[in-house]
Amino acid sequence: MKICIFGAASAHIDEIYIKAVEELGEKLAKRGHTLVFGAGATGLMGAAARGFKRGGAFVHGVIPEFFRDEQVEAIYGDCDKITYTKTMSERKFIMEEEAEAFIIAPGGIGTFEEFFEVLTLKQLGRHDKAMVIYNIENYYDDLERFMQTVTERKFITFKCNELYAGFDSDEEIINYIENYKGTGTTWQKLKIGD
Repeated sequence: MKICIFGAASAHIDEIYIKAVEELGEKLAKRGHTLVFGAGATGLMGAAARGFKRGGAFVHGVIPEFFRDEQVEAIYGDCDKITYTKTMSERKFIMEEEAEAFIIAPGGIGTFEEFFEVLTLKQLGRHDKAMVIYNIENYYDDLERFMQTVTERKFITFKCNELYAGFDSDEEIINYIENYKGTGTTWQKLKIGD
């Protein structure tokens, strides 16, 4: 299965996050999965790639040309395939199309945007792929509380919170992804409710 991992590019985050994502990547690779990701060499992007490579998996990096040309961030040098895009939107589109499952590791603005875009597409019935938040060190606890508030105030239906799962262990993530059967819920129920 091709798995897309979204996560921080920052080189300044705590090692505990790096280690957790590297270990997850290696375990997924050893189970026969491959990686499609944003091609960054640092932060959790780099950690995911190193883990998958250590586990012997194929790694596909997707990154806009201006990241290379303007040296926005370091590009992971051991990608088996690298795709350069014109725009950020094209980058996301390729990752979203190729991926058969999504893991959202801790990250910043870019990761939040990627999570909400993939969640929106799932809510609109454009895909029914597994989506998992990797809640390392309770990083996403506040996001979960916010999503509950949004639901309670009826800005989204309660079923939207069933479109993804959150776990703090790699074994739970692997089990969820490998056994995911899809929601089977129509976009009408997700947008409008019962």
